[in-house]
Amino acid sequence: MTNENLDNQLDNSGEPTPEYFMETLPGQDRYVAPLDETPLQDVDSVDESAPAASMWADAWRTLRRNPLFIISGIVILFIIIVAIAPGLFTKQDPNSCDLANSLSPASNGHPFGYDMQGCDVYTRVVYGTRTSLSVGVLSTLLVVFVGTLIGAVAGFFGGWVDAVLSRITDIFFALPMLLGAIVVLQMFKTSKSIWKVVLVLALFGWVGVCRIARSAVLEAKNLEFNTASTALGSTPTRNLFRHILPNSLAPIIVIGTTSLASYIVAEATLSFLGVGLPTTTVSWGGDISSAQVNLQTDPLVLFYPSAALAITVLAFIMMGDAVKDALDPKSRTA
Repeated sequence: MTNENLDNQLDNSGEPTPEYFMETLPGQDRYVAPLDETPLQDVDSVDESAPAASMWADAWRTLRRNPLFIISGIVILFIIIVAIAPGLFTKQDPNSCDLANSLSPASNGHPFGYDMQGCDVYTRVVYGTRTSLSVGVLSTLLVVFVGTLIGAVAGFFGGWVDAVLSRITDIFFALPMLLGAIVVLQMFKTSKSIWKVVLVLALFGWVGVCRIARSAVLEAKNLEFNTASTALGSTPTRNLFRHILPNSLAPIIVIGTTSLASYIVAEATLSFLGVGLPTTTVSWGGDISSAQVNLQTDPLVLFYPSAALAITVLAFIMMGDAVKDALDPKSRTA
């Protein structure tokens, strides 16, 4: 390229013009396709008619494609039906026992046989579903409510409020839930009920949810929507319950789902140790405790309530893992 041609392709400031870059070397031809033959302008286009996708819609779309969620959902749905309507699966009374049938094998209408007291094992397994599931669900709801409230207040207001609540949380966090529940239940062993077990489990179980809720609120309160809401005159309490908490629910739901199985196991353990539910209440833990003396002579009496407990816990653990994969963007795979 000559100096004259180069001068013609420089602007007043000395910078090269677009024609400078279009200059080709001798023997090189440049082909530029017509604009109507290059649909590249549609590559980054957005379908404005499509509805806006939210985090919950994306999570539900992920869950529907997860076999783990489908399998666990079917099992949990069946367990809920058994707990709500046990009469659909058996017409026997779980507390109707006859010593004449002690340790009798399975027979027509009694597929699991009888335990040492002459009670129908199948009927007691069916009715025990309601007790174990009730304790697990009620404990989880109470734990999530208390833990979320305390953690949200501590994370949002900070300062001395956060310091006081965090020290209280540390105290309860240092106490093992099962050991603390045994001590408290032994102190008030004169009256046993489902609500007593639920309250004791919630007393020592809210700490984990509280720490998760505090971290989620600390992250959410620094986002732009909180600043914009405050600039528009919204009060701190309204910001917390109207904007911040709804945007912090994902990790709380995950830990609540995964914790439900642990509370079912905790109830069974307490009943197995004799400090949980009263002996008059049908529960898997109580039946496992009663059947342990027949482990060598008739192990199936112990197997059936243990299998029901294991299947229920496994189903909720699988559900918790599926929900975690759907609500945690870091765990999603392309």
